[in-house]
Amino acid sequence: MSKLRDGWVKTVWVLALLLPVWFLVAALGTKFGILDWRIGFGLMVFRLGALLLLGVLALAVIGLLMALLVKPRQGWQRALVAVAIPALALGFAASVMSKAKDIPPIHDIATDIQDPPTFSQAVIDARAAIGGSNPIAPMNVPVPALKGKTVGELGKAANPDLAPLALSLAVPEATKLVAEAAKAEGLKVTSTGDGVVEAVAETFWFGFKDDVVFRIRPAATGAGSVVDIRSTSRVGMSDLGANGKRIGALSAAIKAKAG
Repeated sequence: MSKLRDGWVKTVWVLALLLPVWFLVAALGTKFGILDWRIGFGLMVFRLGALLLLGVLALAVIGLLMALLVKPRQGWQRALVAVAIPALALGFAASVMSKAKDIPPIHDIATDIQDPPTFSQAVIDARAAIGGSNPIAPMNVPVPALKGKTVGELGKAANPDLAPLALSLAVPEATKLVAEAAKAEGLKVTSTGDGVVEAVAETFWFGFKDDVVFRIRPAATGAGSVVDIRSTSRVGMSDLGANGKRIGALSAAIKAKAG
């Protein structure tokens, strides 16, 4: 019985240590284009990840019990490590899922939902080149999957503080300032035109990209300009609130830079 115990504990210990490798391969393989995101994230993480963690956790618990009950009692330290790794990972996943329940399943946020900034054809083409990418859709049209509500309405409800920015600068100066603020916030600015700045934000893990467009127009009354921001994920139904947080951070950075 002790030989079975020793072999079991060693096996689950190795399996537990290989779990981080599995998720690293999924994340970095997707990031560097080795794996399609639907394989790296959709299959390896979303569909198989929890099953792997639960499976290893169950085997590790059995190993821990064997290590504690079978004489001579030994190997419990390895078994405990084998339990801890999937348990911590499952706890993290449960925390993310719990937060996701309070966030609407949308991936497109803008400061102006009735007349949101539009993306260039180059951005639309880049998105279309990705399998399973999100199309750029109207923000003020009811969506059946969202119980008849619009993407703009849900985004505004989740991010009530987001609004257009009023700057005292003229459009050319404001455009330059916006581009500088975007770079300072870690975005890659891809184009700067007459009152328009486009940029890309990329996650460290998986390399998921979100497209960001800034629209700078003359103020309706008096001098100055008005800046609107739109941020939308290229893939995935829900952004877990990332686009709203990004617009908030960019808005704050632009205000700070404008003085």
